[in-house]
Amino acid sequence: MIEILFTFLNGLGRGLLLFTMAAGLSLVFGLMSVLNLAHGSLLLLGGYIAVMLASGAGLAAALPVALIAGAAFGAVLYFAVKPVMNRGHLDQGLLTLGIAFIFADVAKHFWGNDVYLPAPPEILRGSVGVLGMQYPVYRLFVIVAAAAIALVIFVVVERTRLGAIVRAAVADKQMVAALGYRISFIMGGVFAGAAALAAIGGVIGAPVIGVRPGLDTEMLILALVVVVVGGLGSLRGALVGALLIGQIQTLGVALLPELSSFLVFGVMALVLLVKPTGLFGKVNR
Repeated sequence: MIEILFTFLNGLGRGLLLFTMAAGLSLVFGLMSVLNLAHGSLLLLGGYIAVMLASGAGLAAALPVALIAGAAFGAVLYFAVKPVMNRGHLDQGLLTLGIAFIFADVAKHFWGNDVYLPAPPEILRGSVGVLGMQYPVYRLFVIVAAAAIALVIFVVVERTRLGAIVRAAVADKQMVAALGYRISFIMGGVFAGAAALAAIGGVIGAPVIGVRPGLDTEMLILALVVVVVGGLGSLRGALVGALLIGQIQTLGVALLPELSSFLVFGVMALVLLVKPTGLFGKVNR
């Protein structure tokens, strides 16, 4: 029973971390119809920022740095993708995949092939009793922090004027432009916000999942699975899909390690067979 609870909490933390990445990918891919295959590079960027600052200023200082760096990277990505935004997903995917390859090579040049596990802050080290077992304090912090980020995302997108403008711009750009809003500014802001979310997720998750070459591709694939399972453009679907995939992957590694990857993609295939638009996706008419 204790082992099951431990695995469940690990899956919850991993799922919420996946959501910080999948939420931005869902907004950009599902709502703006832009395929950004460099999204995983943003999480890797946040992870390496955590590596650089963990031994000095600490992870607390890495968060605002990752926020600014991620938003700047997202703005650059937006201006890079803008010329091919109306040329289909193939051109968008090829362009952003090339940017991801360039970033991966630059990161490998500076940090090599080593796996880094930056130390969490002193106050978040050690373990604490949870329902009769000892559980790492930092992993609990990851769950709480990622859940708080998820709540902020939902409030901003679903309950604020800014979120309403973004949703309206996706639904009818011409009407929003006629009301005096700059569509390019709104879309650029969505790109920057999504990128900042992924970078922050990289900082928070670095002491747990490690920072290494290939992490960007691994997390991008999982985030794409989450978006497909949850439904394109649905933040609620991204959250449910992230929690589901996080639990399946963690339980699969613990119980059936040789079949863990099959279980993740098997669930995606099963969901698409039952509901091709994903759990909360809508059919475009």
